[in-house]
Amino acid sequence: MRHRKATLKLNMTATHRQAVLSGMVRSLFQAGKITTTVARAKAASRFAEKMITLAKKNTLATRRAAQGFLNCDRTVKKLFAEIRTKNEKRVGGYTRVIRSGFRTGDGAPMAILELVEKIAIDVKETPKTIKEKIDAFKKKQDAAKTEKKGAAGKK
Repeated sequence: MRHRKATLKLNMTATHRQAVLSGMVRSLFQAGKITTTVARAKAASRFAEKMITLAKKNTLATRRAAQGFLNCDRTVKKLFAEIRTKNEKRVGGYTRVIRSGFRTGDGAPMAILELVEKIAIDVKETPKTIKEKIDAFKKKQDAAKTEKKGAAGKK
């Protein structure tokens, strides 16, 4: 048995399907994650991956193609400014689909579609031991306490 890619097959026209997926991808880029059915999440994930790949090329043509699909100036600006810079070193796999149970009412399988934020961790910048992590955390706490005291003293 061959494994097929998930396609969104609902009783809707092609233009309605495109509008639904465009809206879902736009919401994903604005909020960072969305909750929907598994089939819609998989279908929207494919288009979100394509939009991020377009943004990585960063040309006028790709910007216009993204604008044509997303139909929102703010989302296109965010895609080309923030999301592109976060995913410059990543080669694919910009989104993840996490199954989250079943919807009450009709029992449809639900999923969370989210952007993958963590790109790469530089080993040289991270603390090597647990003790170094604890020390770094204590330094942050002390700095926050002194800043809080300084702000309270100025009042």
